[in-house]
Amino acid sequence: MEKLKEKLNSIRIRLFLSLCVVVIIIITFLIIVNNFILETFYLYSKSNTLKLVYDKINIYFDDDECSIEEFKGELEKISINNNFEILIKTGDGITTIYNTNKDYLGVIKDFNRLVGKVSDKNTVILEENNNFDIRRVKDTGNNINYLMLSGTLNNGYMLFIRIPITSIQESVRISNKFLYLIAVFVIILGGVVVSYVSRKFTKPILELNNIAKKMSNLDFSQKYQSTNDENEIDTLGQSINILSQKLETTIKQLRATNRELEKDIEQKSKLNEMKNSFISDVSHELKTPIALVQGYSEGLLENVNTDEESRRFYAEVILDEANKMDKLVKQLLELMKLEYEMREFDNKNFDIIELEKEIVRKSKVMLEEKSVEIKFDSIEPINVVADDFYIDQVITNYITNAIKHVEEVNGEKIIEIKNEIISDTNKVRVSVFNTGKNIDEEDLEKIWNRFYKADESRNRNDGGTGIGLSLVKAIMNNYGNNFGVINKENGVEFFFEI
Repeated sequence: MEKLKEKLNSIRIRLFLSLCVVVIIIITFLIIVNNFILETFYLYSKSNTLKLVYDKINIYFDDDECSIEEFKGELEKISINNNFEILIKTGDGITTIYNTNKDYLGVIKDFNRLVGKVSDKNTVILEENNNFDIRRVKDTGNNINYLMLSGTLNNGYMLFIRIPITSIQESVRISNKFLYLIAVFVIILGGVVVSYVSRKFTKPILELNNIAKKMSNLDFSQKYQSTNDENEIDTLGQSINILSQKLETTIKQLRATNRELEKDIEQKSKLNEMKNSFISDVSHELKTPIALVQGYSEGLLENVNTDEESRRFYAEVILDEANKMDKLVKQLLELMKLEYEMREFDNKNFDIIELEKEIVRKSKVMLEEKSVEIKFDSIEPINVVADDFYIDQVITNYITNAIKHVEEVNGEKIIEIKNEIISDTNKVRVSVFNTGKNIDEEDLEKIWNRFYKADESRNRNDGGTGIGLSLVKAIMNNYGNNFGVINKENGVEFFFEI
């Protein structure tokens, strides 16, 4: 059953079945048209031809210069070209002016009955006016259906024209048989074409899936060979190559970081526990994006979504995971340098109020999405001396956390930024407050640890890496300044001094 299910999920089988369904629908439609529309159209066309012949015969009789021999010659041409049987009689019905078939007299000898009894089940009037009528008549003796025009010419002569219509019914049957043969031929030929096309289509997807599987095992040796077709699969292949390169670089950087860490562990036995935690957490963070890459690649192989927009979305997800990995490793490297005091600060004099406003401006979209009111307690410039790049990271982490966790209290969602000058220490205390739930007392110290999240859910949707507050701690420790978090009555306040 599993093998059968796998075959049915194959792109080639799906394409072949889709082709069969399309061919069957088209053939069914043509058969319906043949059976219900073709005969009607045929009768309509022949009725128009009968009317044209009626008009021509009237013109012949009105033309005094046309001889009887020329007239009969024209009638014979009309009869042969259209398979018509034509009978012209005088108004009293006694004298025959023209007849293409000697036996035709027997057919119209009971013409008065046909005219007088329209309800006859063997006679159906299709069109009728003062000069002629067109009927569909069934000859029960010969079991033949005819289309008959009977009328009076301008000179008073009676005109009868008939054409057998049984042939169209036979044509419909022949046409239907031909359509059945065409359906079988198209399905066989289509199967061969679909098999070839699908094989060409699935080959690069299988290659991508194989590359993704090797990447999940940290083997980055195989690369996708671009075909320069600039299609979605080629774009995906290029994205996976970028991902592979970034992951390979990331792993190398991580291994280099681990080697540095191991050297430090040898010198400082107290870092042994931190090493174990570090390896465990990093392994978790690497495993998730790699598993996502494999999952989305397998989704492409199984043709879960065939439209262009979905395939492009899958490629964007894979590239996004690579960017997250790159961001994670860079932050880890930065954190390690800060923790081991291997980073030199570029201290300068700058206005911290202006820096705060710029960070709030960059967060405007997130603030508007959550309908948050931002408040400043200071608008006058406050100059500080520090590395503005790292202070930017500290404030950004505080504001981002505040936006993520802000909740409505007393009908308001508020984030408040305060700047308090501590005169006796010549420092500024920067606080970021948000309304919402308090942090559990047992978590107040743990939140500064790398990869620690109070809800333990490690939700990837917020885009966090779990080391933001660890960076804040490392930066403040390098400056030797106070930092921390305080539960307020209606929210939480993070602070640092500079």
